[in-house]
Amino acid sequence: MTQTSLPALGRASARPSASPPVRRKRYGKRLAITGMLFVLPAALYVCIFHLIPVVYGLVLSFSDYSPLSRSGPDFIGPENYLQIFSDPTFGNSLIVTGKYVLMVLPVTVVLALVLAVLVNRPFRGVGLVRSALYIPHIVALTAVSMIWLWMYSSHGLFNEILAFFQIPEQNWLLDQDTALPAVAAMRIWKALGSNMVLLLAGLQSIPRELYEAARIDGAGKWNLFRHITLPGLKPILVYVVAMDIIFISQGFAEIFVLTGGGPLGSTTTTNYLIYTEAFQYNRMGSASAMAFVLFAFIAAASLLAVRGMLGRKTS
Repeated sequence: MTQTSLPALGRASARPSASPPVRRKRYGKRLAITGMLFVLPAALYVCIFHLIPVVYGLVLSFSDYSPLSRSGPDFIGPENYLQIFSDPTFGNSLIVTGKYVLMVLPVTVVLALVLAVLVNRPFRGVGLVRSALYIPHIVALTAVSMIWLWMYSSHGLFNEILAFFQIPEQNWLLDQDTALPAVAAMRIWKALGSNMVLLLAGLQSIPRELYEAARIDGAGKWNLFRHITLPGLKPILVYVVAMDIIFISQGFAEIFVLTGGGPLGSTTTTNYLIYTEAFQYNRMGSASAMAFVLFAFIAAASLLAVRGMLGRKTS
């Protein structure tokens, strides 16, 4: 019994085990499969709720389709694009969108930078001040618009201030000259908090040693800001400007609540026009074409802004 088991035991012990490279390869495969399983839900979400609707919207932009029709989309080629480019209403909406961005973006970035510099210094209650400045960002845009709608009303806060100084009340949202600036003022207030936090993070990432070395060399506050602060903030500033262009160009909720696109189309942004074209007139093909033109407008504006700030060609 012992003689027959010893050779078998010897053969079992002599069997070579898997080499370390093979074990690492198997572990790497298992790790990759596990990672793919974790990523799969997010990938499915992006494909189902983002990529597929975009592709379907592109198909609709070359079609004539109404949700009230049972026949489905009817392919008509580039006719929707030719029609919207010859439509003065669409051209006006692009102009209004551009004006809206130019009214909000520079003021928001400059004020946010000033606030970030102020709250970057230690003082009593700095945390409370930072939180108070950030609160408007976390409040829903529709809720903020409703509050500002009251403030712009005939008996609202702004007209009460004018009345205190014996100035006639203004129809802020009913005048073509003041409607868009009034909406822009609300959006500036709404966007200040998020921009301030991002720029504050950029300020705190700049090494203190650079400021100390510059002060030893006799640099003043303006030179410190110009030659250290601004170059150190350039990556964050580029990100803030690009993201603001994207979000502001898609302005809809504030337009819907405050002005409804009026008066006389003076606040009808392209995104609001897309809404009316799709859900009031049921012209989904034309609305889809407008959406892709708006996408091109936002991409071009963002690229120009980024190239201008970086001072070189972007790849």
